[in-house]
Amino acid sequence: MSVTLKAQIEIKIRFNEVDSLRIVWHGHYVKYLEEAREAFGQKYEMGYLDMEKNGYASPIVKVDIDYKQQLQYGDSVIVETEYVDSAAAKLIFNYTLYRKKDRVVVARAKTIQVFLDIKTMELSLNHPPFGIAWKKKWGFI
Repeated sequence: MSVTLKAQIEIKIRFNEVDSLRIVWHGHYVKYLEEAREAFGQKYEMGYLDMEKNGYASPIVKVDIDYKQQLQYGDSVIVETEYVDSAAAKLIFNYTLYRKKDRVVVARAKTIQVFLDIKTMELSLNHPPFGIAWKKKWGFI
């Protein structure tokens, strides 16, 4: 049986996020992904504070965004976040961003994060113990 963990968040497009054409500046999409990861982390107990209390940080090492349509001031965007299981010691998320009013896909994205020991600042080559426990809890192991 395949396990799927997903979360969604709705974000209202603010005036300060648009350019002179009144469309969202491309760099703000990274912020939307961050908000979506936070929502996922809160829902599934794998947020930044959860990692920190276990002695780890999880810096982003890759962001890939495929822009398909534009968002404008006043739109709302639904960001769906899906966890992608990996044998490697990393967190992989896929995202689909929909314009709320018509459910048109405006972007698809992917992020990759690694585990960094906060005390030693060393990259973890293996899943940290709390990560293994988390994967067991949600049925990935």
